[in-house]
Amino acid sequence: MMTPLIGRIKAVLTGHAIPYTRPGSRSAIAKSVRQGVVPVAMLGLDGDEQGDRRIHGGPDKAVHLYAFEHYARWIKELGDMPILDTPGAFGENLSTFGMTEVQICLGDQVRIGGVLLQVSQGRQPCWKLNDRFGLPDMARRLQQNLRTGWYCRVIAPGNLAAEDAIELVARPYPGWPLHRLGELLYHGGADERTLREALALPLVPSWRRTIENRLASGKTEDWTARLAGPAPSAHVSAITPIRV
Repeated sequence: MMTPLIGRIKAVLTGHAIPYTRPGSRSAIAKSVRQGVVPVAMLGLDGDEQGDRRIHGGPDKAVHLYAFEHYARWIKELGDMPILDTPGAFGENLSTFGMTEVQICLGDQVRIGGVLLQVSQGRQPCWKLNDRFGLPDMARRLQQNLRTGWYCRVIAPGNLAAEDAIELVARPYPGWPLHRLGELLYHGGADERTLREALALPLVPSWRRTIENRLASGKTEDWTARLAGPAPSAHVSAITPIRV
């Protein structure tokens, strides 16, 4: 039986970690488009780096995907920003057509070229997007709108390239698109039954802890530290967008 095609790769991007906008910070969010075939290993794309490996990268965040369909909506909301002219504005490795957080589900296995990926979690946006876009609430906007992008782990390494098809190999949790999980985590208000249902999913440890803590406390989380980040130094107090 043929595997269904659910999308296509618009662009493949990688970047090097460099000093970023706030004291002591580093980031590889400014990625460049790669031409031709790009090897993908268990920890991600050849030539890609992470600025802080405590919170970025690793097996569960090996590859970051972002739907290019979202760009038109961001332009409508934010205006004509040069950073949105081409893929890579959100630090994604793979810019995709054909699927968003509404369609893609936790645990989905997808084949792209010679690489087999598994959807591991939605992205949890952080303050580095604020500085990149020159908007102090950009990370919060992504989280609130649930247009966060998502991470995949690498099940089988190989090569991929722009224009490769995205094939759905397996969908073990069709009732849990990432959009639903995002609503559960970020919009709150989920009842105990839904939270316990989510605990039966193959959640990454941080998401599991979040749901367990919410069940224990009955309270939703304060995301301010991640979304606002450390206080900017004087030279970035009037933030300007960081360009690709």
